[in-house]
Amino acid sequence: MSNAQLQRQIDVLEGRIGALQEQIRTLTRSTSWRVTAPLRWATDCLRRIARGTGVRANEPAQGGPYSEWVAHYDAPDATSFDAVRLETGSWAMRPRFLILVNGDAAGASVLKGVIGSLLAQTYAEWRLCLVREDAAGEEIRSLLDNLGTTDSRIQRLAINAVEVAPTSGPADWVVWLDKACTLPAHALFCVAREIVEHPAASMIYADEDRIDAEGRRSDPFFKPDWNPDLFLGRNLFSPLACIRASLFEDVGGLRQPFDKAPGLDLALRCIERASAESIRHIPRVLASVFGSTSPAEDRGAGERALNRHFERIGVAATAKATPFGFRTRYALPPQRPFVSLIIPTRNALDLVRQCIESIVMETAYPNYEILLVDNDSDDPEALAYFAALGAQQNITVIRDERPFNYSALNNAAVARARGELIGLVNNDIEAISPGWLDEMVSLALQPGVGAVGAKLLYPDMTIQHGGVILGVGGIAGHAHKHLPSTALGHGGRAQLVQSFSAVTAACLVVRKSLYEQVGGLDEERLGVAYNDVDFCLRLGEAGFRNVWTPYAELLHHESATRGLEVANASRHRLAREAGWMQTRWGALIANDPAYNPNLTLNFEDFDLAWPPRVVPLVSPHPQPARKASKP
Repeated sequence: MSNAQLQRQIDVLEGRIGALQEQIRTLTRSTSWRVTAPLRWATDCLRRIARGTGVRANEPAQGGPYSEWVAHYDAPDATSFDAVRLETGSWAMRPRFLILVNGDAAGASVLKGVIGSLLAQTYAEWRLCLVREDAAGEEIRSLLDNLGTTDSRIQRLAINAVEVAPTSGPADWVVWLDKACTLPAHALFCVAREIVEHPAASMIYADEDRIDAEGRRSDPFFKPDWNPDLFLGRNLFSPLACIRASLFEDVGGLRQPFDKAPGLDLALRCIERASAESIRHIPRVLASVFGSTSPAEDRGAGERALNRHFERIGVAATAKATPFGFRTRYALPPQRPFVSLIIPTRNALDLVRQCIESIVMETAYPNYEILLVDNDSDDPEALAYFAALGAQQNITVIRDERPFNYSALNNAAVARARGELIGLVNNDIEAISPGWLDEMVSLALQPGVGAVGAKLLYPDMTIQHGGVILGVGGIAGHAHKHLPSTALGHGGRAQLVQSFSAVTAACLVVRKSLYEQVGGLDEERLGVAYNDVDFCLRLGEAGFRNVWTPYAELLHHESATRGLEVANASRHRLAREAGWMQTRWGALIANDPAYNPNLTLNFEDFDLAWPPRVVPLVSPHPQPARKASKP
């Protein structure tokens, strides 16, 4: 059999597996349920076939496959640049850029690469200044002097005891390069176009990757749209921060004495004054960093910059460096707010016992109650256990005999809950980290935060839930699913606190007032599936962001209770629920701001999209599309 014939068979298998994955997802009661063993077996078979035929598949973004992706989708040609210049000439306003390069971060050979990439820009309204000239060697200063004689846009800016502001010539925007990097020829054009199209913008950042001495690109970080919680763990404005000149001046520019994290300090002071709506993200790689792309800047300097930020804005929080970036701990009030943990179940004695006993034994948080919702259980042993639980302090058993409706069961229990905060917990959850509830409550109490989700692990210690990604597999999927619990994930996101459009209700904490404000879970339209996603999206619509934390770890013995529903009535009901989600939230599902259009919607591993869902730089030429196969 030829490779072409095998590829066609793989395509058929992929289609069947994708359909099976969606069917399993919609035939289970929420996005928290695991894709079961038959799908895993089929996927493994497909991977073995792909390896045997030598078919190149959509592998994780490392090395060769990313180079291939770049060649297909991120390598504009001369015709494209002609179109870019034509478009630029039609603008009524042409933003002027002052580009500041950190002298600490550049050797002479690297600086030549940086300047060479600037000289190759299709957009010419820029001037370059070197910041921290005292940190640069004589070779660099001589290089700048020589280049400056041939191009007046290249200048030396000696900075010793004065704050840096754009005083070396007229500028509308400041571009700060805090790492040694090279810019593609269309980088400044893309930033300028973003400014022209969004005149209220005050800060702009873009995606990044790494480049070696031979010009080979690797290790991309495709960032989400503005994500303030992720930013506190990894500076999204590094290595390329574009700041409106008036804002740059208002915050005092780059401050003296220079610290080892000047870019983070600058970005923090700017976001304190910029509105979230004015912070724009360009989903294109506009900077390629020489050498390491480690997300952590100087650890001590980063901590100092973050802690000064918290002092300025009056937030009781402390930042600490981690191997993955930075972690922010928010202080809890001296009197811990009361939390009501709601656990629906039908029978499932072993799971419920494990869930409740693990919470009681492992949870350090002192001020909570458990509401066990007994949905018409009929197992005598389970009923006897529930009766014994009901006699314990701070455990209440609520008998609810209506037909199963996950949303209705939780809504009724919330109405009876005494807590200031509500915790929705599946009966197959097992607490394994004493600080899980402290962490979730501390985040849920922050202004602007809606629901808080936990890091849920399978018993084999791989990730089951790392936040919900809209659009993956149809409606939604779980970020970094099946990745080892200690793995970094894309851009460090498997180990960093961040906002997601949604988190799973398998373990979710939210203020009761917010739960009631948005009407709780939708028991009329979404009694079984997608209710948690819809709930989180309504919180987002009301102006609150949903936060996921890797520092609240619990086990999720997923799908152990209910299994698959295959009756026609169930399939029709779940199809209606999926249809409702598309009708209500179709635009968000198609373009999740917490994800990136350069990443796949076929899998949950942050792999590359073939092709990406970005608007072409110019009118597109036909490009090859890759199949949704996995090695």
